[in-house]
Amino acid sequence: MFRRRYISSSTPFPKSCSMWVPMKQKSTGGWRSKKKIYRRVHELDRVMELQKKPSLILQLKSIIQSQKQKCLLLRDLEKQVGFVHKWNFMAVIEKYPSIFHVGGGSNRKPPFVTLTQKAEKIADEEEVARELMEPILVKNLRKLLMMSVDCRVPLEKIEFIESELGLPQDFKKAFLPKYDDFFTVKDTNGKPYLYLQNWDASLAVTAREERLAREGVLDSAGAQKRVRITKDGNYSGPNAFKICFPTGFRPNTSYLEQLERWQRMEFPSPYLNARRFELADPKARKRVVAVLHELLSLTMEKRMASAQLDAFHSEYMLPHKLLLCLIKHHGIFYITNKGARSTVLLKEAYDGSNLIDKCPLLLCNDKFVALSGRREINSCNGKSLS
Repeated sequence: MFRRRYISSSTPFPKSCSMWVPMKQKSTGGWRSKKKIYRRVHELDRVMELQKKPSLILQLKSIIQSQKQKCLLLRDLEKQVGFVHKWNFMAVIEKYPSIFHVGGGSNRKPPFVTLTQKAEKIADEEEVARELMEPILVKNLRKLLMMSVDCRVPLEKIEFIESELGLPQDFKKAFLPKYDDFFTVKDTNGKPYLYLQNWDASLAVTAREERLAREGVLDSAGAQKRVRITKDGNYSGPNAFKICFPTGFRPNTSYLEQLERWQRMEFPSPYLNARRFELADPKARKRVVAVLHELLSLTMEKRMASAQLDAFHSEYMLPHKLLLCLIKHHGIFYITNKGARSTVLLKEAYDGSNLIDKCPLLLCNDKFVALSGRREINSCNGKSLS
């Protein structure tokens, strides 16, 4: 199990529109405490709220499809999800007859649940979506390993984020052996690690750099085309990050001047080995922001639980004060305690509560959940990545 060190859902943010974050600031008399406001973004908090029902629907769909006859006896539901959660799933079955069909109940056959014909037809499309996902998954998993200090990651940590990456549940047996040219599993110090088989320089391009290239900020050689300064902290330079300040946050001139210097500052690529840099170097600290940005960009929904990010400290040499790093760069990342666990989101990936770009698997999930009549799942109205 991986423990959360710095961001814990056991100490959630207050329900107001902001929270106070204790910081330290150096003065002539030494270090003194200073509080800064961390402003909540209700649209991003709502992302997690909107996932509750769709998550139950999709989980129940997977359970039903995993049965031999694609039919689940209601008495066996408790074995699958536990006594407490069973009632949540029973409520979903009752609420969405357009998706779940309940039959049996006679002396000859106990009550059971299956997918309706329309739901089963859409569910069968997941196989096609999975096929479309494979090249995306191969690429993203290779990039994930390329960013690590030794081009390897403990297999249990890949399992820890398999859902976020979009990997199939049987990826160790079915997916990895299929791509043994790219991946191999080796025991190191008694623990299985996933190793990168070969380095591909063409993959060492971040999502941030790809966006800048699309926007014409970079030419084909990666050089700067132009730099345009704006009042919201966004710059069209080759070293800049997309900034999305929360509503109500009004940076003063001094803040914007510091941010401009930071945006213009060059920094090493996240795909260079982190051991080459001292974290005390401002350029290395900016590189850490780029690593976190790229890690979130490699996930399907551009977000990760705080505990999941925290689990990769050693592989990516993340700062010990990870929470403070995320808070400092609140224009890039957002931390929400809505839902069952604390989650870090990449702000630029969302338009309000909607995920902008969707992979084939998310498109398929949206289509299935739409049978319930719910259109507010966070990824609707987005663009396809296929």
